[in-house]
Amino acid sequence: MFESFFSPAQQARLGRISDWQLDGARELSASLCRKLATAQALITTWDSPSFTSDLPRLAPKLRLIAHCGGEVKKRFARPLFEKFTISNAPGPMARATAELGAAFLLYCARDVDHYRNQLRRPSNKIYLETHIHGTKERLFGRQVCMIGFGRVGRALVDLLRGFDLRWIVYDRYAPRSLAGSYPVEFRPLQALLRRAEFLVLTAALTERTRGLLDRRALSSLPAGAAVINIARGGLLDLAALTAEVRRGRLRCALDVTDPEEPLPSRHPLRKLRGAIVTPHIAGSGRHVRQAIAETVMDDLESFFHGRPVQNRVTKAMLERMT
Repeated sequence: MFESFFSPAQQARLGRISDWQLDGARELSASLCRKLATAQALITTWDSPSFTSDLPRLAPKLRLIAHCGGEVKKRFARPLFEKFTISNAPGPMARATAELGAAFLLYCARDVDHYRNQLRRPSNKIYLETHIHGTKERLFGRQVCMIGFGRVGRALVDLLRGFDLRWIVYDRYAPRSLAGSYPVEFRPLQALLRRAEFLVLTAALTERTRGLLDRRALSSLPAGAAVINIARGGLLDLAALTAEVRRGRLRCALDVTDPEEPLPSRHPLRKLRGAIVTPHIAGSGRHVRQAIAETVMDDLESFFHGRPVQNRVTKAMLERMT
């Protein structure tokens, strides 16, 4: 993955600020251990090994770990957040993830899937129907519900400000003062679910949020509702959602799935009407990865010049992170 993050120009920058070596090991290999023995800093990506509390012994000179991505909780044992400065780079992914969320929301609100299916039939009846009766689908002025109001959720609201949407939000931790600068109303979860014709998931996956949308919660959604997940697959019960989509009661647009990702080739959601599935593409663009690399190198330079690391992750922050 290295070259998709670090362009030739960025590799040159990395060479100006450090003496670096590349190791593509996905497990803790003997080669990687030899390099760790002298390393002062470690840059990791999504395919890098996870590290246990034994890392200080393997890397006695290590001071900084800079991760190319947002998720660090599962990659580094908790004691390491006190032993080292560990940073991440979620910022560049937020706007790109919100962009996919906006695309999903527009697709569902205009019911594009329905019209695509109509045009796959050997008939032009749909042209006559829309000509005579008009269409009722729209996004402008609608109400949209959201679970989670962190970086991605706020970026999505910003992207869609021109649509004059009414946002209903559930987030235990987001400051309620945000309602002063964003067109959002904070509501309890059950009240939100009953009103959610469009439900967008942007929350982190924590002990509190895992399985938040279980069978019972999904049954609370109104008929015809669309569930849009651009966050983490573990937020919802995939089997329960699949059953609801199969019945035609709910629709979905998913960029992430759990417990299986990649989604098995014969999984019903790959072909069911009312279902859109993409292969975890929200924040994977090359332009996003290279912006992540810039963020990581900025923190690397700051740390070794004695300046504050902008994206440091502390142990106290982990409870609210995926």
